Amino acid sequence: MNETFHQPVDAAKVPRFAGHATFMRLPAIASAEGLDIALVGIPWDGGTTNRAGARHGPREVRNYSSLMRSTHHVFKTEPFKIANIADVGDVAVNPIDLLNGLELIEAGIADIVAKGALPLSIGGDHLTTLPVLRAVAKAAPVGLIHFDAHSDTNDTYFGNNHYTHGTPFRRAIEEGLLDPHRVVQIGIRGSIYSPDEHNWAQAQRIRIIYIEEFLARGAEAVMAEARDIVGDEPTYVTFDIDSIDPSMAPGTGTPEIGGFTTREAQQLVRLLDGLTLVGADVVEVSPPFDLGGMTSIVGATIMFELLCVMARQVERRRG
Repeated sequence: MNETFHQPVDAAKVPRFAGHATFMRLPAIASAEGLDIALVGIPWDGGTTNRAGARHGPREVRNYSSLMRSTHHVFKTEPFKIANIADVGDVAVNPIDLLNGLELIEAGIADIVAKGALPLSIGGDHLTTLPVLRAVAKAAPVGLIHFDAHSDTNDTYFGNNHYTHGTPFRRAIEEGLLDPHRVVQIGIRGSIYSPDEHNWAQAQRIRIIYIEEFLARGAEAVMAEARDIVGDEPTYVTFDIDSIDPSMAPGTGTPEIGGFTTREAQQLVRLLDGLTLVGADVVEVSPPFDLGGMTSIVGATIMFELLCVMARQVERRRG
């Protein structure tokens, strides 16, 4: 073990309900300098079209992440011993000016990337992924594995509004941030605005795997295809909490029944192991709509699963 790596507070010495609330009970630091993975909050929901509240997601996920322990029970990975990880706080946001809010989020993530750390962020609505991609894909387009109930490739809302949580991946492709031939969307379901709603995405050759196909084929087959599509090239992972059925994650802005179980979600994330990830996020946790912290604990657990995959990547890179 490298003694310079940050370590979480030991719950056997300081109870989980005590001390400062940080992601995974890690130190809160001001800079990503020297980190391998930077855990960061994006408390912003300026792209929400209906039920606001995801701006409160990072704070509650921090709280519930105190329930995470130090070792992954399947991988036997101890992420805090193989990678230097800390909570770098929240990026600056502007809850009033949408475009300025996007600029501030991009700048905050770009600072993390410039310091050589992989960003693992908690949102915030799904529009937050657009400025994150602007930061991580500045040099070249990346691939995307996208877990969600919704494709989020619509064009406009309410007349001429191009920036909502239903449009980020259309904008990302238009801006050259994503290689659409290396984009996979898994778990898509629910009623849509029109029969041709997904035509644009499919015309870009985005691979959309609807929930019915996922259920018919299973996680291993679906993720084998997803891995083939993104290959060994740089890839970003975005996990919308509404990909999970609202019976298990009710605290979200746009719930859709018929989603993943939490067990299926864990399996899907574990099958990312070995890919070349440039960052990841968990979005759309909305505590005002939660019940007993159910969704926040799911968000914290998916964050830990992603963290373990990313830490294993760091270890391989070092090795």
